Amino acid sequence: MGETAPIAVVGLGPAGLDRLAGQGRQLALDPGRRLVLRTLQHPAAAELAAGRDALSCDDLYETAAGFDELYAAIASRVVTLAAGTPVTYAVPGSAAVGERAVAAIRTGAATAGLEMVVHPGESFLDLVWVRTGCDPIAAGVQVLDGRALPDPLPLHLPTVVTQVDRREVLGDVAVALGRTLDGDTSVIVLDRLGSDDEVVVTVPLRELARYQPGPRTTLYLSPPPTGWYGLVTTNRRLRRECPWDREQTHHTLLPHLVEETYETVEAISRLDAAAPRGEPDLGSYAQLEEELGDLLLQVVFHATLAEEPGAFGVEEVAEGIRRKLVQRHPHVFGDVIAEDAATVSANWERIKATEKVRESLMDGVPQAMPAQARAEALQRRAATVGFDWNEAAPVLDKLREEVDELAADIADPEGATHELGDVLFTVVNLARHLGIDPELSFRRANDRFADRFRTMERLAAAEGEALDGMSLEQLDALWALTKG
Repeated sequence: MGETAPIAVVGLGPAGLDRLAGQGRQLALDPGRRLVLRTLQHPAAAELAAGRDALSCDDLYETAAGFDELYAAIASRVVTLAAGTPVTYAVPGSAAVGERAVAAIRTGAATAGLEMVVHPGESFLDLVWVRTGCDPIAAGVQVLDGRALPDPLPLHLPTVVTQVDRREVLGDVAVALGRTLDGDTSVIVLDRLGSDDEVVVTVPLRELARYQPGPRTTLYLSPPPTGWYGLVTTNRRLRRECPWDREQTHHTLLPHLVEETYETVEAISRLDAAAPRGEPDLGSYAQLEEELGDLLLQVVFHATLAEEPGAFGVEEVAEGIRRKLVQRHPHVFGDVIAEDAATVSANWERIKATEKVRESLMDGVPQAMPAQARAEALQRRAATVGFDWNEAAPVLDKLREEVDELAADIADPEGATHELGDVLFTVVNLARHLGIDPELSFRRANDRFADRFRTMERLAAAEGEALDGMSLEQLDALWALTKG
């Protein structure tokens, strides 16, 4: 089959020509067909080129700006040659595994009206399963390209990393694996499979980068689930086996959710206000990393509990918010134009109101929110329809007006309560127009006050005095000293 097809694609198998049999071998050796080799960097290809006339595409590797350009150039060469004489295009391994140029040739052949047949050949993956003892169906596996690892990198299945053909690729793979795996994680290095000099060696991840890879280097590892998948599976096991976790309900976990939220807020407050711009404070980021993990556990735990009555699971939570993000960003995923953040916010609230079937923009802002955060949310909602000042100066004028009204009602407890609320609401509005997080600003003011008060205590103690024995004038003088 395919002996007369203008284009025949043949997989050469994982090693020497002795592993190539059947019609694929006949097509590769047929002197009446022009032989094009993807590369000479393969035992069977080198044997073929030594025994008959062959055209290698190695020159295209040297001139192409990237892999997309390379595959297009290979396809163009094969299809152009096939217009004049039958061509056998031979590739390492299987023509059906990891050969993107084959798809490009198929498209080019169809456009040119040329018949194309494919003889896949033996894949190096067949030998990977034999050497590692992995049954890819029973175990479930993923095969990744070492030059283009996914990010985030899922490691919940036995994993084969292919095309680890250069030291820099191997180094990048080792770094990517090391983000979630321990340094003593076992990695099987498989090199030159099927040849007399094949290598199958197990090394710890921390030593992986020392290996000298080649064109046929592949990695295999089967670690326990890590990262996102590891967190989900660990939490599920704890729910089954840990006495404390088994007793928890959504309500008993609520205080932990609130606590972890505030601890995360505190960690963020320690970052520079411009972060992530500027030089990163790695110490503060390390604390934020830990607190985000604690907060993420709360989300996963609640989703784990919700799975038990069949309500929803963590995947539905993640997919739900993903779909919401897509729907509320039509300027990214659709054809809506939004040139500034204000337009994005207005679109967001309009779409959200449609989703929630709200009668008012003020609906849906929880009354249980802290008052400062609720004030900011209400103001942002109103701003989406233009009910807002354009700059901070008139807000500052409004703040002075509200302070004057508070002064006028200072003797009336009910009136003062009302006016003080207006002052605080306007302060939040001013912070919003200044681009300042009022919660963060307030927290830092609290921290400054506490630090300066501690300094007052130390200064007084150094003089053998206590603050509670000082007059207000002395305390004010001491407070002034802490400003230095």
